[in-house]
Amino acid sequence: MQHNASLTTPYAIRNMIRNEDYTGSTSGFVPGFVQANLVILPQRYAFDFLQFCQVNKKACPIVASSRTPGATSIPNVAHDLDIRTDIPRYRIFKNGQLIEEVTNIKEQWRDDLVTFLIGCSFSFEESLKLAGLEIRNITENKNVPMYMTNIPCESAGIFHANMVVSMRPMKPADAIRAIQICSRFPDVHGAPVHFGDPAAIGIKDINRPNFGESVTIKDGEVPVFWACGVTPQVAIANAAPDFCITHSPGHMLITDIQNAHISAF
Repeated sequence: MQHNASLTTPYAIRNMIRNEDYTGSTSGFVPGFVQANLVILPQRYAFDFLQFCQVNKKACPIVASSRTPGATSIPNVAHDLDIRTDIPRYRIFKNGQLIEEVTNIKEQWRDDLVTFLIGCSFSFEESLKLAGLEIRNITENKNVPMYMTNIPCESAGIFHANMVVSMRPMKPADAIRAIQICSRFPDVHGAPVHFGDPAAIGIKDINRPNFGESVTIKDGEVPVFWACGVTPQVAIANAAPDFCITHSPGHMLITDIQNAHISAF
């Protein structure tokens, strides 16, 4: 189904997702509101993961976390939130291996689970669009392309990974403008980490993303890369905890937090 992002509210979208009337990417949904990546881990892994996020804030900026193990709502993030149902698609990992993708996690829920919400690049796309910059994945109605890189993250406890990046093609002058705009949003990945030659950060084929879908790169454009909240999924695969739940890439939690409220200046 096609979505009309401008005619609804985060709460209405979450209800639509909760009822499984929509299970697709949330890119471009409800402009003006923060979208978040999801990581849910058993309590015994939570401190290591928190430390991993704290030392890798560019890739893993924490928006919020559950206050007690087993809590299914985070009241300061979203009204009437049920973390088990309000994301379009979830991934279930066991011992670091992706077991299945599901549209709710009611059957998998446990009382020892701790939820982390991590900033998402979809949040700054609105500011780029307001500045007149085209977001190609939105124009082409695709999930943003994401790539594994050779940029190492700081390790913490059992968690270690190289950075995952998302990519949006732009003219060089627009890339400079994007750096200026996104510097205002450190809680949703901030400024790009690289633009230009993909091979310089270990990407062999720009037309074959590891996650998401490839988009058109026009003559005169360069690929612009942002740190991406899928990085924790790679760290989880490397650490291989016995159980973990994440969002499916591109399928975010839409919060009630306004993007304007997380701007650094």
